Amino acid sequence: MDFERIVRGGTVVTGGRVARLDIGIRQGRIVALAESLAGAPAAAVTDATGLLVLPGAIDAHVHFALPVAGTHSIDDFASGTRAAACGGVTTVIDFATPVPGETMAQAIVARRALADPQVGIDYGLHAGIIGWHAGSGDELQEALAAGCPSFKLFMVYAARGLRSDDGAFYCALRETVASGATVTVHAENEELIERLTAEAVARGELGCPSHGRTRPAVNEVEAVSRAIRWAEATGGRLYVVHLAAGGAVELIRQARQRGVLVEAETCPQYLLLTDELFARPDGHHFATCPPIRDRATQEQLWAGLADGTLQVVATDTCPFTSEQKASWNGDFRKIPFGLPGVETLLPLLHSEGVVAGRISLPRLVQLVAENPARIFGLWPRKGAIAIGADADLVVFDPQRSVVLDPAVLQSRCDYTPYQGRTVRGWVRDTLLRGEPVVVDGRFVGQPGGGRFLCREPAAGRGRLSGG
Repeated sequence: MDFERIVRGGTVVTGGRVARLDIGIRQGRIVALAESLAGAPAAAVTDATGLLVLPGAIDAHVHFALPVAGTHSIDDFASGTRAAACGGVTTVIDFATPVPGETMAQAIVARRALADPQVGIDYGLHAGIIGWHAGSGDELQEALAAGCPSFKLFMVYAARGLRSDDGAFYCALRETVASGATVTVHAENEELIERLTAEAVARGELGCPSHGRTRPAVNEVEAVSRAIRWAEATGGRLYVVHLAAGGAVELIRQARQRGVLVEAETCPQYLLLTDELFARPDGHHFATCPPIRDRATQEQLWAGLADGTLQVVATDTCPFTSEQKASWNGDFRKIPFGLPGVETLLPLLHSEGVVAGRISLPRLVQLVAENPARIFGLWPRKGAIAIGADADLVVFDPQRSVVLDPAVLQSRCDYTPYQGRTVRGWVRDTLLRGEPVVVDGRFVGQPGGGRFLCREPAAGRGRLSGG
């Protein structure tokens, strides 16, 4: 058999095994896995001797070119996917959120018109659900037909016109049962946030620490509990995004034991950063929503990842420059929420998870590749190193140490929340459908080289790996 490319000599890591294998690639797909393909004809060879070969990571939660707080997140689809590729991410899922007067299908068309000419890797879209009306069911079916079988619903942000009330949430979950589509949710209790914010303002406490104090963990735990109850009542599939509250981990664990169809992601910022940062002069740089919390929460989240209660690590990457963040002007209510993160997902999780002994290498692959692929209708084309899968591969040097700094990263953001942190493990090469997009850490892909991924509902996925 002739191959277009062979990845030779590497240690291949999947969610089920670690083995020394050669990988044969043809027409963008994996067509051979063998202990040795020595002597097999190939147009090109990627030498991975002594290194790990991982499936390309899937960041299921990114915000490129997101309009918010009077500005836009600084990474567009070109710079954002360039950074992703350099971090070993070969697929991202962004969002198509309708503006007033726009249907979900129209929002998808508009978002694709922006993304398609720019993306350097493959991508999908979650469709935004804003409230619920007589035509919402038809809109949802149109979004499914457009290849978007996952939907985003907000329990907050009424002032921005994004919030869906409990009735809309219930209807959305009920409507998706037949198709097996997934409803993802930003779970916070807006009434509590508004009350605590008003009290902080009345006391004149406008500094950054009030960002965390006005969004306490109980606000998130209560909302997650409510979301789970609606999923249980309807039989709908629920996915909780950017979980940051340790108390919610136990709620999800109990719900899954009852058979509720609920899954959840957390993010590196919640695993590695703490709310002590808000007291720094640059504390506003670290403001996200939900906010980062304390060290005890970190341990609860790591435990949830290790035991399968939490299925995915994504980034919620939404970067703003120091100048953009400065627009808060001393009032925590005006901080643009978000951090850069897509490029550092894999190195951080390897360094602080695998090297630190919190998770295994196969578990790492489950969390950033296999599970998001299964949940969001990409498996087994994406997230797998298997015959027939897309040859989205990462050649990863587990011994290389790098000090994180904007100078070594591709994002347009002028800071990293992990400034000065030394990570062990770094991406050398990234292949997208068998073609190099990163070589020796340098992006060699092209804007528009990625593809939009039409996804199918993953209704029959069953129990996920590790959970």
